[in-house]
Amino acid sequence: MMFLTRLGDDSRMIVTGDITQIDLPRPKQSGLLQVTHILHGIAGIDFHYFTGADVVRHPLVQRIIEAYDRFRHPITSDREEEENA
Repeated sequence: MMFLTRLGDDSRMIVTGDITQIDLPRPKQSGLLQVTHILHGIAGIDFHYFTGADVVRHPLVQRIIEAYDRFRHPITSDREEEENA
């Protein structure tokens, strides 16, 4: 809250984070995940979610990211493969 109240008139702020890299102990809740629920739907606030397609890295790293995406979301991955066939 203290961080957000420092935003001045006619200012813009970008906050970045990776929700796949939260390493808090189990009972602790991530502020990054929490803020998306609290601020969702407020005019002037947008959330952008990137995927492996947005990563520009070595082709092998890209394939590894895609493999993890398929592992985490097997139903979505199967549907996408069927649509692209």
